[in-house]
Amino acid sequence: MRRLAIDIGGSFTDLVLQDDSRGLRLAHKLPSTPEAPERAALAGLESLCRAAGLAPAQLDLVLHGTTVATNALLEHKGARVAMLTTQGFRDVLHIGRKSRPLNFSHRPHVVRQTQPLVLRRHRVPVPERIAPPDGRVLVPLDENAVRNAVRQWRDSAEVDAIAICFLFAFLNPVHERRALAIVREEWPEVYACASHEVVPLYREYERFSTTALNAYVGPRTASYIERFRSGLRDRGLRGDLRLMTSAGGLSSTTAASQRPASLLLSGPVGALVAGIDAGRALGMPNVITLDVGGTSADIGVAPGGLLRMKHLLDSNIGGYDIMLPMCDIDTIGAGGGSIAYIDDGGMFRVGPQSAGADPGPACYGRGGQRPTVTDAMVTLGWYRPSAMRAAGLDLQADRARDAIDAEIARPLSLEPIAAAAGIIRIATHHMAEAIRVNSVARGLDPRDFALVAFGGAGASFAVAVASELGIRKVIVPPAAGVGAASGLLAATLRYDHQATFWQRLDQADTANLSAALTSLGARAVEDLRQDGFDATEIELRFTADCRYPGQGYELRVALPALPIDAAWRETVAERFHAAHAQAYARSFPEQPVMLVNLWATATVQPPNPPPVRPTTEATGQGDIALEAGFSSADGVAMHMTRFLARSSLAAGQRLRGPAVIEQTDTTTILYPDSELEVAESGHLVVHVTGDAC
Repeated sequence: MRRLAIDIGGSFTDLVLQDDSRGLRLAHKLPSTPEAPERAALAGLESLCRAAGLAPAQLDLVLHGTTVATNALLEHKGARVAMLTTQGFRDVLHIGRKSRPLNFSHRPHVVRQTQPLVLRRHRVPVPERIAPPDGRVLVPLDENAVRNAVRQWRDSAEVDAIAICFLFAFLNPVHERRALAIVREEWPEVYACASHEVVPLYREYERFSTTALNAYVGPRTASYIERFRSGLRDRGLRGDLRLMTSAGGLSSTTAASQRPASLLLSGPVGALVAGIDAGRALGMPNVITLDVGGTSADIGVAPGGLLRMKHLLDSNIGGYDIMLPMCDIDTIGAGGGSIAYIDDGGMFRVGPQSAGADPGPACYGRGGQRPTVTDAMVTLGWYRPSAMRAAGLDLQADRARDAIDAEIARPLSLEPIAAAAGIIRIATHHMAEAIRVNSVARGLDPRDFALVAFGGAGASFAVAVASELGIRKVIVPPAAGVGAASGLLAATLRYDHQATFWQRLDQADTANLSAALTSLGARAVEDLRQDGFDATEIELRFTADCRYPGQGYELRVALPALPIDAAWRETVAERFHAAHAQAYARSFPEQPVMLVNLWATATVQPPNPPPVRPTTEATGQGDIALEAGFSSADGVAMHMTRFLARSSLAAGQRLRGPAVIEQTDTTTILYPDSELEVAESGHLVVHVTGDAC
């Protein structure tokens, strides 16, 4: 099978082509084109196909991670959304849960209120009511009210999308289905979605917010997917296109267009999947991934090699709440393009502002004047002028040094080399603190993990970050600079279906519980069968969100295989008690367990290709010694440092720092006293010793 993986980031677009029949994997990185993201992706596709001696039409599968939906939300460039809702519940989106982000502020900035997904004048309440707990119709839907609202929106041309959110629709979606049918009768062209299709779970505010968000990013995302598919067809591609979801699985373009909110934060998930794959290959199941790109650093923690999901009430993007399955990944504004500056109070800071792809760091020579993390690495001597030549860039060390001198060194009475080291230390500390929040604060000791480096700058920071956290092993996979794209090759095709099932575990009716799980499972499996997969290829898993009676939050636990009996219930309870102890350091085995939400997840594993070692090109002359600066107790120490091409390293070879290992997509910085070993699989394993930061 011939597969191409594409991940579009804020600064660079990463691509990996794998030809299983030839045992070939090629990687490529080029600057992103934010105004038309598909342009860089298609240009990279053509370039990689030429390098592999293939025509695009010979590709069997294209896998894609995209930030289009995320950017539309964060940049507030989504659709103008209208909402149909139950009479009396017009302001659910505004009220939320009455949380005050700033308790002592008289005028707190609440994004959902100051920049609402749906303007109040576009939220139209209509008579209807479904009643709990059985979902009976209490007030019939006023179809004329729905029809009149849709006609008014259509004729006024004030909205681009419609979200339908009725109270208790998760129990009985009959009114939402009818309203959606009316919308499509009256205005077939408009993008429309209903809450029971997007997130059929209880909690009306989160369900309303998620559906509104889905409508907000829907038109732009669907348009992008169609443009990208059209570009692939124009190049003769007839293979499938799959998109990475925020839950860590791949989805069809049809499913992604219907539920584009599932693509939010899909890009960073690929690196976490690739990190798990790398740890598994080296017998290190506990991994923390550090994916440092041009704009941000993404941190993922996978204990036991398992994707960890965010709690549904903790999923928030840009100030908007979203109740969809999302891998637990944290993103901070610390990347190669992060700008270093002195703030108004005289503090030395790095990020979160970024120079981005255009104009980029000062060393790019594209008009950037402000010093960045990349400029600091160039000034320290870590990056040679040829370090990014494969991406079409020749780095200019004099511009980097001048920017640091003007903006940082002179105001702080420092030498430029010391200021550059300070920039690296601050950025390193930001990354280490983000990892602590995602590990120590959740009952996990980072010293029990290996740190896996990805992104254009991840391998440059990894040893210093690991040293600050007490982590003793760093893994740099082959083609680490395109890690998020590599992760797409290891991702599963995945569909999730869920439903609220509010009963005590020990009192739940066996027939109803079994029927609910069986129905969810059948729907998830059917999604994959419609994608052309046989039942023998599909793996089905069930999970449940559980809580103790009276709690306001749930924890997700895996459910044993059916049928349901006393042992099944006992196992579920034991798993919940253990999960509660892990999360909160105590459990209450004497308390009953509540079942709240049921989940069915159907997956198909990717092909298991023969192991390949990616082809990379040396970025300059191999194995030469140059002076480079590293932080020390006295400030900055200059060391004669070996510069080697990664392609020149042989399996089993050991190397002691300081050294710089170069490849087209990233640069690995081996600090003094640290030692590197090349694994048989081609992964670099760094044994971290001493104080590297």
